[in-house]
Amino acid sequence: MSLLRSLRFFPVACTGRSARAVLLQPSQPWLTFHAGPSLSSAASSKELLMKLRRKTGYSFVNCKKALETCGGDLKQAEDWLHKQAQKEGWSKAAKLHGRKTKEGLIGLLQEGNTAVLVEVNCETDFVSRNLKFQQLVQQVALGTMAHCQNLTDRLSTYSKGFLNSSELSELAAGPDREGSLKGQLALAIGKLGENMILKRAAWVKVPSGFYVGSYVHGVTQSPSLQNLVLGKYGALVICETPEQIANLEEVGRRLGQHVVGMAPLSVGSLDDEPGGETETRMLPQPYLLDPSITLGQYVQPQGVTVVDFVRFECGEDEQVAEAE
Repeated sequence: MSLLRSLRFFPVACTGRSARAVLLQPSQPWLTFHAGPSLSSAASSKELLMKLRRKTGYSFVNCKKALETCGGDLKQAEDWLHKQAQKEGWSKAAKLHGRKTKEGLIGLLQEGNTAVLVEVNCETDFVSRNLKFQQLVQQVALGTMAHCQNLTDRLSTYSKGFLNSSELSELAAGPDREGSLKGQLALAIGKLGENMILKRAAWVKVPSGFYVGSYVHGVTQSPSLQNLVLGKYGALVICETPEQIANLEEVGRRLGQHVVGMAPLSVGSLDDEPGGETETRMLPQPYLLDPSITLGQYVQPQGVTVVDFVRFECGEDEQVAEAE
């Protein structure tokens, strides 16, 4: 079923089946050794080993080596493991560089008056359904949200910004991780063994009197954040709302659904003549869920004014992404 047909068939956000987390256990060649002397206390050693294993997810062998190297210090052992994994990740990234990354996920995160869209790419759909890859997308969304919220602009109208791959990679990893997002990328490459890129991000902040409608198609729920949604297409639609509207969330969702399905390139005007299927202005396009009217004819009675939008499609060409 095509994207357009599937969107029309499901007039409200498609929720899809959540992807099953597939935990890979790749070999980690950066630690090949013979077991050294055990720690002084067998009981405390085993407890520390179990705790480090649960916290980091690395193998018992690697955790044991980390504790021995760091003299039983749990925090130092955890840091040592991450550094070794990053070294292996950068090595793998160099070897895999240039391999096509057309799969991946779009992440949508909303907090208060701020919304972000991020795109992270990998080589195969199999890896995009892996929990560790989804956690990477989550970390990128959190890092972008923190960056946006640290901007101190006083808003009289909405604010919108974009980050390219290089800018995104340099962002801090977020509140519960050290280093930058490119470090988290290296860890993921080392664990999953595929080429990956942090492709892009967009953020929107709105003051009172505005609303950000959103929609994600091909939905997968976030591993741990309830307000983060993952999928293959995503849209943010910025609306001006002079009055409180009861069904604003529903209207915003349907506008986002239209943007995903019809892929407009500009907003247009309510005064524009109705266009056909090839129309690229949003408001004179046939309304996705009722093609007998235009989107403008759907919006006008709702009491909202569409002023801008952002659309992400996972894996789309750079030229198309820049045009949108």
